[in-house]
Amino acid sequence: MGIRAQQKEKTRRALVDAAFNQLSAERSFSSLSLREVAREANIAPTSFYRHFKDLNELGLTMVDEGGLALRQIMRKGRQRAEAGGSVIRISVETFMEVLESNPNAFRILLHERSGTSAAFRAAVAREIEHFISELAHYTEQKTNRSQLLARAQAEALVILVFNAGAAALDMNRSERRQLAEQLVLQLRIVAKGAQALQVRNESTQPS
Repeated sequence: MGIRAQQKEKTRRALVDAAFNQLSAERSFSSLSLREVAREANIAPTSFYRHFKDLNELGLTMVDEGGLALRQIMRKGRQRAEAGGSVIRISVETFMEVLESNPNAFRILLHERSGTSAAFRAAVAREIEHFISELAHYTEQKTNRSQLLARAQAEALVILVFNAGAAALDMNRSERRQLAEQLVLQLRIVAKGAQALQVRNESTQPS
């Protein structure tokens, strides 16, 4: 990559980071302005258009990045668990660590999941589907679940985690620890239920 291309990528990165930095519990992406983002990135507003067609294109890039970052971190959580420990507990702890250290990667997905833009809602739905598909595949491989049960379990887990994440954003550390314990219990109940269904289905199959 040449120097000019590197500089362009650096500026593009600065714009994405600037927009992420301005998100908060009170501010969704739809409330941001191009001028605010450009000022935070320390570039002229007119330079914005060299990197993105408009704010919507920037926002869709943020949705993609937020979803990818969360998936990568959750993969690391599962890898940590495989080295020893409970997959559910370590995954929940990893997720809560992400919310504390980088809440806006999740906030963009949460805010735009039910936002007014159809393009944003579709982009978030795609990211959630990536979460579900990846988790279903992992569950099917590790537990010998049927494809149907693995998918149903993954959908339930992702819904519970997203709902817990939405609540956790506005909690202090102590409250998050309590929520994490509750979430671990809920996820284990779902996993045990899926396991019981798997055993029942196998026992009723003709030999």
